[in-house]
Amino acid sequence: MEEVLCYETRNNSCLRTVRPLPVRLSLYAILGVVVILTVCGNLLVTLSVAYFKQLHTPTNYLIVSLAMSDLLLGLVVMFPSMVTCVESCWYFGELFYRHYAVCQPLLYRRKITVSTVGVMILLSWSISLFIGFGMIFLRLNILGVEEFYYNNIACEGGCVLFQSGLSSTVSSLLSFYVPGIIMLGVYLRIFVVAQRQVCRIQNVSCKSTAKTSNTSQTKATKTLAVIMGAFLTFWTPFFVCNITDPFIGYSTPPGLFETVVWVGYLNSMVNPLIYAFFYSWFRKALQLFTSGKILKYDISETMLVSD
Repeated sequence: MEEVLCYETRNNSCLRTVRPLPVRLSLYAILGVVVILTVCGNLLVTLSVAYFKQLHTPTNYLIVSLAMSDLLLGLVVMFPSMVTCVESCWYFGELFYRHYAVCQPLLYRRKITVSTVGVMILLSWSISLFIGFGMIFLRLNILGVEEFYYNNIACEGGCVLFQSGLSSTVSSLLSFYVPGIIMLGVYLRIFVVAQRQVCRIQNVSCKSTAKTSNTSQTKATKTLAVIMGAFLTFWTPFFVCNITDPFIGYSTPPGLFETVVWVGYLNSMVNPLIYAFFYSWFRKALQLFTSGKILKYDISETMLVSD
């Protein structure tokens, strides 16, 4: 593969790796499909909850918050990252160069109110914005290693997520490891509470009622487990590399680092597929959207869930 400069007229330009045209087209096709599925899937989740009045519940507000973060990831992060991955240069300017991460667990609907959900969403987005934007704007990510960064990493046309050992440790703990532990704790608590409720119902109610409740509780815990498991599975490789790379002399191959980043991005594409598999209301809403009925009639009060 031929190497040229990202900016031929600039002295401090990064090197650009020119891949063969078939390889570039294949990468654009594959990554483009991932970006389109991520954006469209999460847009449909957001529109479904916003449009159908029956879906205006605290739990679904959390789902919308997660879908919105995935949607923004697809638009603001994944699209320019796709171009940079294929062209090996950053052509979107310094201001647009950002690192973004949002995560928050889904909690029991009956345990929380709308105001509680609002506070949770506000906190999760605020913390994520601080980690993703504040550290970069304030240059906390290169604190203590400025000389090494400017002499060996920084160049025109480059977009490298570079962090010092302290920065990578703090950001990884706040955006992944601590939330991951909290999510596991929340899931275990929900699982234990669900099992206790089923046992109580079986002791005081008829078998048919117990069976219905047991099915509902089992489905809820399975759905939460899949969402949480997908998040941890897709993002673990990146955060392992992110937290270890500064301590091994930044020796992680760029190709490997870029691969684990895109593996993490895939989580945002998979989440709407999980909703479609587990939530009948999303499948029904999707059918109504794709059929074009919302353009002809006011179906916002259509019953999507039979409680």
